[in-house]
Amino acid sequence: MRRRTLLRSGLAAASAPALAACADQGGGGSEGGGRTTLSYGMWDPAQVPGMRRIIAAFKERNPGISVRIELTPWASYWTTLKTSMRGGTAPDVFWMNAVNFQLYAAHGVLEPLAERIARDATPLERHPEQLVRLYAYEGTQYGIPKDFDTIGLWYNKALFDKARVPYPDPTWTWDDLRAAAAELTDPHERVHGFAAEMHRQFVIYPTVFAADGYVLRDGRSGFGDDRTIEGLRFLTDMIDRGWSPPQSAMVENVARVRYWSEKVAMVYDVSAMSGQMYAVPALKDHGGVTVLPRGRRRATVIHGLANVISAKSDKKAAAWKFVHFMAGREAAEIQAELGVTISSYAGTQDAWMKSMPEFDLKSFIDMEKYAVPYPSSKNTAVWENLQYPLLGAAFSGKGGIEGAARTLGEQMDRALKEERDR
Repeated sequence: MRRRTLLRSGLAAASAPALAACADQGGGGSEGGGRTTLSYGMWDPAQVPGMRRIIAAFKERNPGISVRIELTPWASYWTTLKTSMRGGTAPDVFWMNAVNFQLYAAHGVLEPLAERIARDATPLERHPEQLVRLYAYEGTQYGIPKDFDTIGLWYNKALFDKARVPYPDPTWTWDDLRAAAAELTDPHERVHGFAAEMHRQFVIYPTVFAADGYVLRDGRSGFGDDRTIEGLRFLTDMIDRGWSPPQSAMVENVARVRYWSEKVAMVYDVSAMSGQMYAVPALKDHGGVTVLPRGRRRATVIHGLANVISAKSDKKAAAWKFVHFMAGREAAEIQAELGVTISSYAGTQDAWMKSMPEFDLKSFIDMEKYAVPYPSSKNTAVWENLQYPLLGAAFSGKGGIEGAARTLGEQMDRALKEERDR
């Protein structure tokens, strides 16, 4: 979602003057009595069964309120949301992510929640502090986390056994990963030890943080930082040595698919993919997961979705009741039982971990204590879109990661300056 397109259309059209007329009552008396039907925007079909159960539990306690799921595929979710904001048909409640949050909050299309949270004692303290902060803008809370994810090291036990390499465990460092990747790589079988994929959330960011580098700090890019470059070099070095496929070979056949096909012995991947890993018979039988290896320090990335309310909704009182319910233990436990994603409410993750007992899913929970929030600004997509074209050659075995990273840092700083100046 490019900034100028968005500002000139959906969000700009839905800014403060248009929103000033919206109140908690309205919409032909939908809040004044009778039945209220809320629309709920989301993109993941795997979470629909769980959401239906949550909605049923909510309706038992709020018989006058119905909730209709509006499922939009990820590929078109943000475009559809922008269009619906412009046309006044946005869902009353919808999913928000960190990449887009600040842009939406800054343009007045999200309903501030701080007063309602304080009035109803919504248990924000039961959700990871890093995520709660992600969905606050200029001191005001606009979103409440529903789930979270971290990144773990997935490995194929059968390939490890064949190469007689010990399985990864929480004591592993980058040196252990490098050594194992070298031993596991088998050119004759076209098997690579590791997939150093050029993926922001799953690979680049956690590796940068483990090198004690940074992506964004105090409005400045970290890609020119020596330790950030050290982390990037850790990844590109494995490509240069042939222990990982080059990025050019992972455009169509991505790292996850190579892991599923048992052509890559180790990958970094997100906890939300656990269910899909479990659905692959071979991986259910001999797949494993553990915490990410330590670089200069131990780190992973934490992200999660939040529920937000449209500032243009004419059903805000009912919408808030639904969001408040989803922030509580009962909804979190229902979500966890389905095994699709980790509920963000503390103490409700056991059901998720037990849903796939063959995997050590506790690793993802353990990493929360040192997880770094997903980096974001008002126009995250603008500077994130610079990464792949500028780093692509270095991640395809052509060298030059230092120069590419510093160039990226300079261009990212220009994008951030433009963001501040507008």
